Amino acid sequence: MLLQLNDITLQQGGFDLQVPQLSLQAGRLYVLQGENGSGKSTLLRLLALLQQPQAGTVHFAGQPVNWRTERLQKLRKNITLLEQNPWLFTGTVEKNLAFGLKVRGMRGTELHSKIDQALNIVGLRGFQKRKAKELSGGETRRVALARALCLQPQLLLLDEPTANLDVKQVEILEQFLVTLPKRAMTVVIASHDKDQSERLGGLAIRIQNGQLINNQLSGTQLRAV
Repeated sequence: MLLQLNDITLQQGGFDLQVPQLSLQAGRLYVLQGENGSGKSTLLRLLALLQQPQAGTVHFAGQPVNWRTERLQKLRKNITLLEQNPWLFTGTVEKNLAFGLKVRGMRGTELHSKIDQALNIVGLRGFQKRKAKELSGGETRRVALARALCLQPQLLLLDEPTANLDVKQVEILEQFLVTLPKRAMTVVIASHDKDQSERLGGLAIRIQNGQLINNQLSGTQLRAV
């Protein structure tokens, strides 16, 4: 089990998130479904270990998460959260992808090879020298995904990655998303598109007003009791 939540209560402003139990298996694709304001983004931030709950336990790779230790920062390096409108640095696409790799000590040929590979995977071969400000909305999201792929996270969290894209852009992005579990990633995609789970072949996690509902899945069980 990659990530497990038990008896979670997370209160933020006037919003309450309640997660009695949620388990994510390694190498699976999940689609978190719910209307706007249902708690999808809050749950994603919890899964990214960026939001500490007031009650309950979180385990990552079988180990309990301690929210007050330096080890938490190491755990976060295994997780990448892409917001609905990802932010890119000014300058080139290459600069955006190189930043995280340089922070991790990568340089030279290995760095450029990693960037080339990630851009090829998302269908943006040759975009290294393109300016970030020149990219379309769909291209920006794919660059952000390529940046995440460079870091090879164990858990990739995507907040409405296909929102406000045209049909062709959605098709291209979805074709890419379904390949991610084969790259040793667990993927959670938040979406208000009720049909996206079926199109992606993902396991559905449904949330309404901060509560998980009707999560009985083939091969996995997500329970809200």
